[in-house]
Amino acid sequence: MNEHIDQLIALQGIDLEIDQIENEIRAEQNALDLRISALADKEILIGELEEQIGILEKERRTLESEVADKMAHVKDRQSKMMQVQTGREQTALLKEIEDGKKSAKESEEKIVAIMEEVERLSLQIKAEKNLLKGEKELVAEETVKVRDIIETINKGKKEKDALRQQQAQGIKVNVLRKYSTLRERRNGLAVVNVLQGVCQGCFMSIPPQKYNQLLKGDQIFDCPTCQRIIYHRPEDSE
Repeated sequence: MNEHIDQLIALQGIDLEIDQIENEIRAEQNALDLRISALADKEILIGELEEQIGILEKERRTLESEVADKMAHVKDRQSKMMQVQTGREQTALLKEIEDGKKSAKESEEKIVAIMEEVERLSLQIKAEKNLLKGEKELVAEETVKVRDIIETINKGKKEKDALRQQQAQGIKVNVLRKYSTLRERRNGLAVVNVLQGVCQGCFMSIPPQKYNQLLKGDQIFDCPTCQRIIYHRPEDSE
């Protein structure tokens, strides 16, 4: 087999191992980031609940003020009952008093409903804060754990990086550049085997003439479909 192909196959093997290591690091970090994001979402929820309580408390105070005004008006109408001289005036005052009491009662019922809702929200906030406290402690422990795991993984990556650099030094600059470009464009797979005339990168057939030339193993060829660098190695040696 062409010497450059052997070098590229070895380099790609190292690169794929490095890719796997980087994926492991990302997986660990992403899992931690999700938990941290969940903490932030819970804090936002608590803030929204507290904001709802603030709005309800403001509405309660407004209603309480309205009830006080309505009851003051009722008392004023009641005091005037002694001064009226006609039945019509008395009827009008009685209706005004009754309407005032009814309106005040409706406002008081709203106040009670608001107080019940505030109590419910307060209990929910308390529960959410307790959960948040526990989650923060767990995330703090997980952060230390993930940091240690990533540090251990990175030690292995440094060894692979050094091995990769050593392997890449034996490859021509233009070939290495082409290989790197293909890896970026072809999901990390730049060099692939051809089995029974089929490219194992895109699984398309190689033209017979090119396949026969490839079998000689003395040149570097590209797949006419996916442009990956291709080589032939019997399946049992893969």
